[in-house]
Amino acid sequence: MDRVTVTQLAERLRATHDLDLLTSEATSGAEISRSEISRPGLLLTGFEQGFDPEIVQILAEQEVAYLESLGDAERESALERLCAASVPCIFIVDGLAPPSGLVERAEAASTAVVATGTPRSPFVRELGAALDDLLAPEKTVHGTLVDVYGVGLLFTGKSGIGKSECALDLVENGHRLVADDVVHVVRMRGGHLIGSGHEDVRHFMELRGLGIVDVQAMFGIRAIRQQKRIEVEVRLATWSDVDDYERLGFDETMTEILGVGIPVVTLPLVPGKNITVISEVIALNHLLKIRGVHPAREFERRLKELSSSRRRARGILEGDTE
Repeated sequence: MDRVTVTQLAERLRATHDLDLLTSEATSGAEISRSEISRPGLLLTGFEQGFDPEIVQILAEQEVAYLESLGDAERESALERLCAASVPCIFIVDGLAPPSGLVERAEAASTAVVATGTPRSPFVRELGAALDDLLAPEKTVHGTLVDVYGVGLLFTGKSGIGKSECALDLVENGHRLVADDVVHVVRMRGGHLIGSGHEDVRHFMELRGLGIVDVQAMFGIRAIRQQKRIEVEVRLATWSDVDDYERLGFDETMTEILGVGIPVVTLPLVPGKNITVISEVIALNHLLKIRGVHPAREFERRLKELSSSRRRARGILEGDTE
């Protein structure tokens, strides 16, 4: 999402934290567009340079104690600097009471103030993770996502080329369907992609000539997954004599989804080709590469060693004149 409201953020955090909205419900509609978190200590003392008003603020023991140590006029001036910046949300942690005048100032500025009894460090950690998840870049991809030997294979290609049929065959072989036809992709922290299906059609599959089938009902709970990391794109293509398809695999072809590069394998389709077995090999080959084993490069190394040993043997034989 580009933006998330305080209500949406609170819903994500309420499962593990007790939250108390101190301002009115109207302020909970304030929108957050950045995942960073700040403590406004310097701003409260009067140093405003570098302060970013678009990010969530945390008031912990130091900030609250400082504000309460000020006289009424100084405290009002500090709170005015904080709330005049139109900060979307202020969290008060450690079970602390809000400083005098904060709630009224925040209400006037449409800034939400939320109190929690959770200590600062664990709350900030989980707050940051929640913001990262909610504000993660996302897109919808036309394709089918299957977990094959623990590797997320995203099958793409033109409509009707056989993505769903290939996925169904893989499920029958014991692999797990994540999403068919429409894959919702989110770029998570660490730069990896997570794919899932739409809630309304998750684990349903359309097979041309047959119609809609329920994969979970047909093959059981072990045949599905709610989400999976996307690690390889398998691009199904119609065979063409003109196209130059990869034969050796020395250099990996890459593609980008949401700015994250992943390997892409283009499979030309011809009658009788077992795409299911090839898909399993793609997954296993990817696992080998993760462990530092690159079959094509290993094959090249062995050829060079064999060629070198043959040259040495030829030299010895040519020099043997007895």
